Amino acid sequence: MTGTEDVTESRLLLAEYDRLKEEQNTRIGFRDNLLYFTLAASTAVLAIAVQSEQAQLLLAVPVICLVLGWTYLVNDEKISAVGCYIRDQLGPRLAELSGAHGAVFGWEVYHREDPSRTTRKRLQTVVDLFTYLALPMICVTAFWCSSAVQPLLVIVSLAQTLALAVLGWQFLRYAER
Repeated sequence: MTGTEDVTESRLLLAEYDRLKEEQNTRIGFRDNLLYFTLAASTAVLAIAVQSEQAQLLLAVPVICLVLGWTYLVNDEKISAVGCYIRDQLGPRLAELSGAHGAVFGWEVYHREDPSRTTRKRLQTVVDLFTYLALPMICVTAFWCSSAVQPLLVIVSLAQTLALAVLGWQFLRYAER
């Protein structure tokens, strides 16, 4: 018996499932750590700006939030895409091959039916918007109200504001309902 004789479509699909769940779990950990890192980096910049009394440093917070927020959003979308692929493609195909009655990988559907899920998702969206949109906009506004305002930095801050608006729109667009 050669190594290829025991390779079946079902085994390949189960191996794909294992790799996808591994990727999903890795992305979840990375995404969640991005939130903490964003808050830590923003706090550090705020502390330096306040201690040094250099309001222009506040414009570093939007850059941090834009880069890490976009990374957070991309990972969050991929986490959802993996779940959707498992529910809509992989599970049904494996159920068909195995002759299973009912859903394969039931957790992928079951956990989404929790009555509190919608509330949790909405609250998470609020936290995401505060972290990646409101916090940097507070810094931009504080810069605008400071004596450090210079024409070039105002242009930079306006560009940041536009970019933050796009990021906020993307967060709302991808918020799972």
